[in-house]
Amino acid sequence: MSEEELQAGESASGEGAAAASEEDVSMDDWAAAMAEQEVEESAAAVEPVPAQNLFQELGASTVATGGSGGAPQNLDMILDIPVQLTVELGRTKIAIRNLLQLAQGSVVELEGMAGEPMDVLVNGCLIAQGEVVVVNDKFGIRLTDIITPAERIRRLQK
Repeated sequence: MSEEELQAGESASGEGAAAASEEDVSMDDWAAAMAEQEVEESAAAVEPVPAQNLFQELGASTVATGGSGGAPQNLDMILDIPVQLTVELGRTKIAIRNLLQLAQGSVVELEGMAGEPMDVLVNGCLIAQGEVVVVNDKFGIRLTDIITPAERIRRLQK
Protein backbone atom coordinates (compact mmCIF):
# COMPACT_ATOMS: atom_id res chain seq x y z
CA MET A 1 0.00 0.00 0.00
CA SER A 2 1.16 3.49 -0.71
CA GLU A 3 1.50 6.13 1.91
CA GLU A 4 -1.42 8.07 0.48
CA GLU A 5 -3.69 5.02 0.71
CA LEU A 6 -2.69 4.48 4.34
CA GLN A 7 -3.44 8.10 5.19
CA ALA A 8 -6.79 7.88 3.39
CA GLY A 9 -7.62 4.70 5.30
CA GLU A 10 -6.69 6.28 8.63
CA SER A 11 -8.72 9.39 7.92
CA ALA A 12 -11.66 7.22 6.84
CA SER A 13 -11.45 5.19 10.03
CA GLY A 14 -11.22 8.44 11.99
CA GLU A 15 -14.28 9.76 10.18
CA GLY A 16 -16.06 6.46 10.84
CA ALA A 17 -15.33 6.76 14.56
CA ALA A 18 -16.55 10.38 14.56
CA ALA A 19 -19.71 9.39 12.67
CA ALA A 20 -20.32 6.53 15.10
CA SER A 21 -19.98 8.87 18.08
CA GLU A 22 -22.32 11.39 16.37
CA GLU A 23 -24.81 8.55 15.85
CA ASP A 24 -24.61 7.69 19.55
CA VAL A 25 -25.16 11.32 20.47
CA SER A 26 -28.06 11.67 18.07
CA MET A 27 -29.58 8.39 19.31
CA ASP A 28 -29.24 9.66 22.89
CA ASP A 29 -30.91 12.92 21.86
CA TRP A 30 -33.77 10.98 20.22
CA ALA A 31 -34.20 8.77 23.28
CA ALA A 32 -34.30 11.83 25.54
CA ALA A 33 -36.80 13.56 23.27
CA MET A 34 -39.03 10.47 23.12
CA ALA A 35 -38.92 10.12 26.93
CA GLU A 36 -39.83 13.80 27.30
CA GLN A 37 -42.73 13.40 24.88
CA GLU A 38 -44.06 10.39 26.81
CA VAL A 39 -43.96 12.39 30.06
CA GLU A 40 -45.85 15.27 28.41
CA GLU A 41 -48.43 12.93 26.89
CA SER A 42 -49.05 11.15 30.19
CA ALA A 43 -49.49 14.53 31.92
CA ALA A 44 -51.88 15.66 29.17
CA ALA A 45 -53.86 12.41 29.24
CA VAL A 46 -56.51 14.05 31.41
CA GLU A 47 -60.05 13.30 30.19
CA PRO A 48 -61.35 16.36 28.25
CA VAL A 49 -64.44 17.95 29.75
CA PRO A 50 -67.16 18.89 27.24
CA ALA A 51 -67.87 22.60 27.04
CA GLN A 52 -71.17 23.60 28.50
CA ASN A 53 -73.16 26.81 28.34
CA LEU A 54 -71.00 28.37 25.63
CA PHE A 55 -73.94 30.10 24.00
CA GLN A 56 -76.75 31.96 25.66
CA GLU A 57 -80.19 30.47 25.10
CA LEU A 58 -82.48 32.74 23.10
CA GLY A 59 -85.76 32.74 24.93
CA ALA A 60 -88.23 35.08 26.53
CA SER A 61 -86.54 34.82 29.93
CA THR A 62 -82.98 35.48 28.74
CA VAL A 63 -83.48 38.12 26.04
CA ALA A 64 -83.58 41.65 27.36
CA THR A 65 -85.54 44.13 25.30
CA GLY A 66 -83.88 47.31 24.20
CA GLY A 67 -85.34 50.78 23.99
CA SER A 68 -85.71 50.77 20.19
CA GLY A 69 -89.06 49.25 19.32
CA GLY A 70 -88.72 46.38 21.75
CA ALA A 71 -86.08 44.64 19.60
CA PRO A 72 -83.91 42.28 21.64
CA GLN A 73 -80.49 43.75 22.44
CA ASN A 74 -78.84 40.55 21.23
CA LEU A 75 -80.32 41.11 17.76
CA ASP A 76 -79.30 44.79 17.57
CA MET A 77 -75.84 43.84 16.29
CA ILE A 78 -77.21 42.05 13.21
CA LEU A 79 -79.92 44.52 12.22
CA ASP A 80 -77.55 46.45 9.89
CA ILE A 81 -76.31 43.40 7.97
CA PRO A 82 -77.39 43.75 4.33
CA VAL A 83 -79.34 40.94 2.66
CA GLN A 84 -80.36 40.44 -0.96
CA LEU A 85 -84.13 40.79 -1.46
CA THR A 86 -85.34 39.48 -4.83
CA VAL A 87 -88.79 39.49 -6.39
CA GLU A 88 -89.07 36.65 -8.86
CA LEU A 89 -91.37 37.15 -11.80
CA GLY A 90 -90.95 33.62 -13.13
CA ARG A 91 -88.49 30.99 -14.32
CA THR A 92 -87.88 28.89 -17.37
CA LYS A 93 -85.35 26.46 -18.77
CA ILE A 94 -83.92 27.21 -22.16
CA ALA A 95 -81.40 25.42 -24.36
CA ILE A 96 -78.15 27.21 -25.03
CA ARG A 97 -78.97 27.14 -28.77
CA ASN A 98 -82.17 29.14 -28.11
CA LEU A 99 -80.39 31.41 -25.63
CA LEU A 100 -77.83 32.36 -28.28
CA GLN A 101 -80.61 33.20 -30.74
CA LEU A 102 -82.19 35.79 -28.42
CA ALA A 103 -82.13 39.34 -29.74
CA GLN A 104 -83.62 42.67 -28.81
CA GLY A 105 -87.41 42.29 -28.86
CA SER A 106 -87.37 38.52 -28.26
CA VAL A 107 -89.99 37.19 -25.86
CA VAL A 108 -89.12 34.48 -23.35
CA GLU A 109 -92.05 32.51 -21.98
CA LEU A 110 -91.93 32.01 -18.20
CA GLU A 111 -93.56 29.34 -16.04
CA GLY A 112 -95.44 31.95 -13.96
CA MET A 113 -98.94 32.94 -15.03
CA ALA A 114 -100.15 36.53 -15.38
CA GLY A 115 -101.92 37.58 -12.21
CA GLU A 116 -100.14 35.02 -10.01
CA PRO A 117 -98.39 36.37 -6.94
CA MET A 118 -94.65 37.01 -7.27
CA ASP A 119 -92.19 35.19 -5.00
CA VAL A 120 -90.19 37.35 -2.56
CA LEU A 121 -86.84 35.80 -1.68
CA VAL A 122 -84.26 36.89 0.89
CA ASN A 123 -80.81 35.53 0.06
CA GLY A 124 -82.51 32.96 -2.17
CA CYS A 125 -84.97 31.75 0.49
CA LEU A 126 -88.70 32.24 -0.11
CA ILE A 127 -90.20 34.39 2.66
CA ALA A 128 -93.33 35.89 1.10
CA GLN A 129 -95.49 36.36 -1.97
CA GLY A 130 -97.00 39.55 -3.29
CA GLU A 131 -98.33 41.57 -6.18
CA VAL A 132 -96.47 44.13 -8.25
CA VAL A 133 -97.38 47.78 -7.71
CA VAL A 134 -96.08 51.03 -9.20
CA VAL A 135 -95.23 53.85 -6.77
CA ASN A 136 -93.80 57.14 -8.05
CA ASP A 137 -92.81 55.54 -11.37
CA LYS A 138 -90.95 52.73 -9.59
CA PHE A 139 -91.91 49.11 -9.22
CA GLY A 140 -92.66 47.76 -5.79
CA ILE A 141 -94.33 44.74 -4.24
CA ARG A 142 -97.32 44.57 -1.92
CA LEU A 143 -96.91 41.52 0.30
CA THR A 144 -100.03 39.39 0.29
CA ASP A 145 -98.76 36.23 2.01
CA ILE A 146 -95.92 35.81 4.50
CA ILE A 147 -94.40 32.33 4.67
CA THR A 148 -94.41 31.10 8.29
CA PRO A 149 -91.10 30.02 9.83
CA ALA A 150 -92.40 26.45 10.09
CA GLU A 151 -93.25 26.45 6.38
CA ARG A 152 -89.81 27.90 5.52
CA ILE A 153 -88.12 25.08 7.44
CA ARG A 154 -90.33 22.51 5.75
CA ARG A 155 -89.42 23.88 2.31
CA LEU A 156 -85.69 23.83 3.18
CA GLN A 157 -85.92 20.14 4.07
CA LYS A 158 -87.25 19.23 0.63
